[in-house]
Amino acid sequence: MKTSSLIASPMLLLQLCISNLRHIFTSVFSKVFNWTVGVCIPSTSSVSQLDKEEDQSKDKNATAPTSVNYHFTRQCNYKCGFCFHTAKTSFVLPLDEAKRGLKLLKESGMEKINFSGGEPFLHNKGDFLGELVQYCKQDLQLPSVSIVSNGSMIKEKWFQKYGEDLDILAVSCDSFDEATNQLIGRTQGRKSHIDNLHKIRNWCQQYKVAFKINSVINTFNIDEDMTENILQLNPVRWKVFQCLLIDGENAGDEALREAERFVISEEIFQEFLDRHSSVPCLVPESNEKMRNSYLILDEYMRFLDCREGRKDPSKSILDVGVKEAICFSGFDEKMFKERGGKYVWSKADMKLEW
Repeated sequence: MKTSSLIASPMLLLQLCISNLRHIFTSVFSKVFNWTVGVCIPSTSSVSQLDKEEDQSKDKNATAPTSVNYHFTRQCNYKCGFCFHTAKTSFVLPLDEAKRGLKLLKESGMEKINFSGGEPFLHNKGDFLGELVQYCKQDLQLPSVSIVSNGSMIKEKWFQKYGEDLDILAVSCDSFDEATNQLIGRTQGRKSHIDNLHKIRNWCQQYKVAFKINSVINTFNIDEDMTENILQLNPVRWKVFQCLLIDGENAGDEALREAERFVISEEIFQEFLDRHSSVPCLVPESNEKMRNSYLILDEYMRFLDCREGRKDPSKSILDVGVKEAICFSGFDEKMFKERGGKYVWSKADMKLEW
C-alpha cells in the first residue's frame, strides 16, 4: 500500500498541475476575447440603444398624414369622361374596419379627412358616409371632416342627421351650361345639375356646413366665364383643376375612360385662370401641383402612388400600419404646402355668417 501511494503521488501532482494550467489559459483567453469583442462589436445594450435612437429619428422624419383623401367607393352614378378614379371594383370595407383604419390615421397625426369616391352618397343611401362623418368628428374629434360629391344623391334629411359633424361639403361643377355638362357626362338623366347645386348651397347655409365648389377645366368648358355664377354662389373655396391623365384610370389600354380628348395645355389653363382672376376664392391646381400632393387612400385603405403617371398601391394600413404604408404613397409634402393644402379647414374657425 505504501509503495503504490508513493508511485501514484507524482502522477496526481502532474494532473493537478495540468488542470491548473488549463484553468489559467482559459481565464486569460476569455478576458482577451471579451476585450477584443468589446472593442469591435457593441454590447447588446448598446445595439438596443442605437436601434432605439434610429427609430426615434425615423419617427421624427416620417410623413404625418395631416390631410387624407379616403375614396371608400369607386361606384358612381355619373359618367364624367375625364374621371380619374373609376369604378374598377365595387368593394367597400365593412364599417368597423373603415373606422379602425381612420383611428390608425388619427393616431398617426391626421387632422383632416376628406371622403370621396366614386360618389360617396351612393353607398347605403349616404348612411355609411354619415356614420363615418359622425365617427371622425365625435369619436376621433378631428378638426376637419369634408366630403366631395357630385351632389345628385344628397337629401335634406342627411343634413338634418349628420350635417352638424360636417365641416365642408364640396360639390363638383364643371359648367353652368346644361348642354356642356351633358357633353362632359356630369349629369344623370334629365336632372338639372345646376339647380341641384343651388339647392345644396342653400342647405349648407341652413345647416351650417361650409360650401365649396370643385371644377375640372377641359376642352369643353375652357372658354366659359364662370365669374358671375361663382360670385353668386359664394363658396368658401373654388378649386379649379387642370384635367389630369392617369394611366389605368382615364388613359391606357386598361382604363374605363378615355380622357385624352378632354386634356388642355398649361397655357390654355392659365388663360382660364386669368379670366377668373377677380374671383377671390379661386384656388388653382395644375397637373404639376395636383399629381403627387394628395394622400389618397383607395377602397382597401391602400395609399396610391401617382409618381409614374398611374396609381401604384401600397399595402393596406389595416395590415401593415400607417407608418409603413405611407412610405409607398409618393406623397410630395412640399408641393402639398405650396398649393395651399393646409388652410383654415374647420368651420368653427372660418367665422362664416350663416
